Amino acid sequence: MPRMTAARAAVEILKREGVRHAFGVPGAAINPFYAALKSAGGIDHTLARHVEGASHMAEGYTRTHPGNIGVCIGTSGPAGTDMITGLYSAIGDSIPILCLTGQAPTAVIQKEDFQAVDIAAIAGPVTKAATTVMEAAQVPGVFQQAFHLMRSGRPGPVLIDLPIDVQLTEIDFDPETYEPLPAFKPAATRAQIEKALALLAASERPLIVAGGGVINADASELLVEFAELTGTPVVPTLMGWGVLADDHELHAGMVGLQTSHRYGNANFLESDFVLGIGNRWANRHTGKLDVYTRGRTFVHVDIEPTQIGKIFAPDYGIASDARAALELFVEVAKEHKAAGALPDRGAWAAATQERKARLQRRTHFDDIPMKPQRVYEEMNKAFGPETRYVTTIGLSQIAGAQMLHVYRPRHWINCGQAGPLGWTLPAALGVATADPATPVVALSGDYDFQFMLEELAVGAQHRIPYIHVLVNNAYLGLIRQAQRALDINFQVNLEFENINSPELGVYGVDHVKVVEGLGCKAIRVTDPSELGAAFEEAKKLAAAHRVPVVVEAILERVTNISMAAAEIDKVNEWEEIATEPGHAPTAIKPLKV
Repeated sequence: MPRMTAARAAVEILKREGVRHAFGVPGAAINPFYAALKSAGGIDHTLARHVEGASHMAEGYTRTHPGNIGVCIGTSGPAGTDMITGLYSAIGDSIPILCLTGQAPTAVIQKEDFQAVDIAAIAGPVTKAATTVMEAAQVPGVFQQAFHLMRSGRPGPVLIDLPIDVQLTEIDFDPETYEPLPAFKPAATRAQIEKALALLAASERPLIVAGGGVINADASELLVEFAELTGTPVVPTLMGWGVLADDHELHAGMVGLQTSHRYGNANFLESDFVLGIGNRWANRHTGKLDVYTRGRTFVHVDIEPTQIGKIFAPDYGIASDARAALELFVEVAKEHKAAGALPDRGAWAAATQERKARLQRRTHFDDIPMKPQRVYEEMNKAFGPETRYVTTIGLSQIAGAQMLHVYRPRHWINCGQAGPLGWTLPAALGVATADPATPVVALSGDYDFQFMLEELAVGAQHRIPYIHVLVNNAYLGLIRQAQRALDINFQVNLEFENINSPELGVYGVDHVKVVEGLGCKAIRVTDPSELGAAFEEAKKLAAAHRVPVVVEAILERVTNISMAAAEIDKVNEWEEIATEPGHAPTAIKPLKV
């Protein structure tokens, strides 16, 4: 039997589980693993500037392609605690990432040794499993189980903590005979699908709500096929955006308090039946449940049995992987269609598209300082359907979701449940690493951008080009807007007069200088008519220099973005809506007045 260190065994298992890339920061307690990583070869590594950044890079990497599992590596103590935000955001969105930490020697873990912290206990609530491996011989089994857990049922992250003496201990392990464990995924039965389809057929105005579980299951094509077979309009959730193209005739718009379309909410409020697949009824999607559920029959399909009924009790629930369920939905629907048993939904689908043409928000403004809506209009012009957008939180993300267009699954990569500031930049680096051939465009407000700004140096060092659109109003815009309800405007100002860049006025941080100081390129735009040229120049700079390129748009200080406080039928349209075609020139459908 071959003998090797437990650290080398762990690396060999990573390779056989399909890992080709890792993100991390070495340190004394994890150096034996790094030594094994170097000697074994076969896994590329990106050196981050912050371990939280590495965890978000791993998330972005996972979210880019079906089957990807991003790996984040750090040393003992604070490296593990730095990973917690990444683990939280991963488990909230059902994203499998593997976090590996070094640890003090087993003999002193409980003796307040330097950087010895019980990271397994800390990480437990935000992982599917968190284990400190106390015996070297257990390393292969712990790693094998980690990948099994990450892929089985509702996907999610795992943390493995490796004491330094465990890493260095030699064990018997034969990599050539290692095999991954098969993943377990619950599957719907035909009887369940027949019942759900009967409930759909009995309705007059049905909708499908497609969540991130459809994308995680790589089942978007099946969902579109099922929608087309039954003529049922589709509402993607924020995490499911891209399951079908925005310009598909069955795309009914997004629903919710914030990241929603006017026509999406209107279409939903007219529905009488909702089939939710791979979604979790997030509160910013549903708003108050009495409004959301009133007068509607609900069927909920989810891979996690305890998710069914967690927010509200559906009329019928099915515990199933989205792909397994949709394969049966398509099979049964084809049979029903051949038998002439599917009702004609043409009039209902046409009505959803009529609202799509009438109920639009205005994006075309010529104001200086510019309104953010114009930025998204110009982004629609500059970036094509192949673009992967990356964003996480704030008015920039909310407005982007209302006004940008997405045409493919995994082309809107958004941290939905956790929404940590700073996530966007490192996640974009992970996405661009996973798919260097596809344009990647990140979107941040100034505060999100400043949270993990140092990771731009990673893009410069490792030559990871992408475009980062930075909308700057020197404000915590979303928090300022929320504070209106309390009649305050307190501790949300980021403005100051920069003594080194007086030309900025009160906009404070000179992002161009900082970005350039980190080895990247930056363009500042103050006139909306110059945005298009700036985006084209950014594409050229990214291609020529192979580094991140930041396009900073200087916005008016205060813009209130459309949203509701609690109910999806009471969205406040702060800005004037589109009333003539020139108001929304990049809308999916020409405005109908």
